[in-house]
Amino acid sequence: MKKDIHPKAVPTKILYQGQVIMETMSTRPEITVEVWSGVHPFWTGQQRFIDAEGRVDKFNKRFDAGSYRKPKK
Repeated sequence: MKKDIHPKAVPTKILYQGQVIMETMSTRPEITVEVWSGVHPFWTGQQRFIDAEGRVDKFNKRFDAGSYRKPKK
């Protein structure tokens, strides 16, 4: 391998709202994130499935039983 072409890895603190979430190695000493798995609704179980603008109804109307050929028995 060639010498001196790779960036130097330093200990890095991952920050969320000023609090240290984890420590890892990177080329930057600090990384600030807006969302992480500890606060994301999907990972915390707080996510709510909302039918926006009748998407389920629109899907059902588009692919209802009469819109495609039924398989022969």
